[in-house]
Amino acid sequence: MSSERYQVVVVGAGLVGAAAALALGRQGLRVALVERQNPPVPNDTWDTRIYAISPASQRFLERIGTWQRMDAGRVQPVYRMDVAGDAGGALRLDAYAAGVSHLATIVESGRLQQALWQAIEADGNVALHCPAAIASLERSDASTRIALADGSLLETELVVGADGAASRIREWAGLPSRLTPYGQSGVVANFECEIPHRGTAFQWFFGGDILAWLPLTGNCLSMVWSTQAAHADELVALGAAALAAKVQAAGHNRLGVFRLLTPAAEFPLRLIQIESAVAPGVALIGDSAHGVHPLAGQGVNLGFGDAEALVEVLAQHRRVGLGDVRVLQRYARVRAEPVQRMQALTHGLHHLFADSRAAWLRNAGMTLVNQLPPVKAALVREAMS
Repeated sequence: MSSERYQVVVVGAGLVGAAAALALGRQGLRVALVERQNPPVPNDTWDTRIYAISPASQRFLERIGTWQRMDAGRVQPVYRMDVAGDAGGALRLDAYAAGVSHLATIVESGRLQQALWQAIEADGNVALHCPAAIASLERSDASTRIALADGSLLETELVVGADGAASRIREWAGLPSRLTPYGQSGVVANFECEIPHRGTAFQWFFGGDILAWLPLTGNCLSMVWSTQAAHADELVALGAAALAAKVQAAGHNRLGVFRLLTPAAEFPLRLIQIESAVAPGVALIGDSAHGVHPLAGQGVNLGFGDAEALVEVLAQHRRVGLGDVRVLQRYARVRAEPVQRMQALTHGLHHLFADSRAAWLRNAGMTLVNQLPPVKAALVREAMS
């Protein structure tokens, strides 16, 4: 059977993989996107998978024709963030005070996924293989042959692994990873609140836990509660009214009475580090390339940063074999520092707030930063980049 030839095959059509394929296609490269299953079509129910999209990621999504397809009625800007420590520490980050329009934008995963797929279909530059399972991969000197379960054969210079934390592409390429469990789970659920949130995000640190409320449109919010795995199981097992009361009380009733909108779900928290994101003919992006604690809400933004950087490098070297490891190492060098910096920050903050002996230090530091507008402005700029 003859094979279809591409310059790039992206494996995994989640948010980051779909964005990478779309952006590569817009650069005039021959691109295929392989995904195991079609994403569910969003409905009126709030998606429990919520992301805080940074302004930098938003600009990238605008450039590839995706952001414009989002339903404005389900997109909520964050104008302010109030952070509270466990011993009186407090920090407020304010977009107006920092001279920016907003800190981030809260979107639902399913609706952003739909916008990306609509843009891919409208452009017509990406060959979409979905639903499709990979039967085998075989690397030769300058190309990789990918056999799909339906008998299709794809030949490509470069395989981009965007297939998640348990990446098959990473394993096939022999790129070792180190997984560090935090012994915690993230519990997510959506609520309607009594008092208007006015585009404010809230975050509390207490007893080793981190509780975040992210504003949604229509006076609703999304909760992420990072807690010990046993406590997470208890939260998920609660009835709707009991869970709403528990979350409301944990946030000191800041937004009045809560009503549960979507059932709670939980996911394990872990740090994923890899020695290299590239090998001959292979590049990793998104969760395939790294995993961070969600306390800063930057995981998906790191992934979009990967996609944008990879596209830029490949566009500059399109006349060279795109699987050339010397080309791919340029991408790896560009992304190494921001990924390591975010992993170090979130990992360090997790341990700082989990250590009861450091209570005075962390709360005093939080309060000190709150009294230094230039430092706060710098924090806002870092989060937006």
